[in-house]
Amino acid sequence: MSVSASFKEFLIEQMAGFGPVTIRPMFGGAGVYHDGLMFALAADEVLYLKVDEASRPAFIAENLPPFVYSRKDQKIDMSYFRSPERCMDDVDEMAIWCRTAYGAALNAARKKPKK
Repeated sequence: MSVSASFKEFLIEQMAGFGPVTIRPMFGGAGVYHDGLMFALAADEVLYLKVDEASRPAFIAENLPPFVYSRKDQKIDMSYFRSPERCMDDVDEMAIWCRTAYGAALNAARKKPKK
């Protein structure tokens, strides 16, 4: 689950229409953050965007797979789905999908119990 420096730089440039993002290493992949909130992850040169109950149908309608990882002998689906391929070629499209993913991340953060 690696992510090259060039892919990280490409994502930062491609997401500029959405807003400034930072990318930090995470378990061999990378987390993509906006205003300190993780809304996407990158693994093996693939971008996955955060989903919630409201946004999941849009990803399913496009036949986009969820991010799945293996732990011990089980596969675990996370609330991140592969981004549409057209986001890699179109900064406006990337901004639309990033706003959706950031909204899902905000919703998830609101639901977490406060420490």
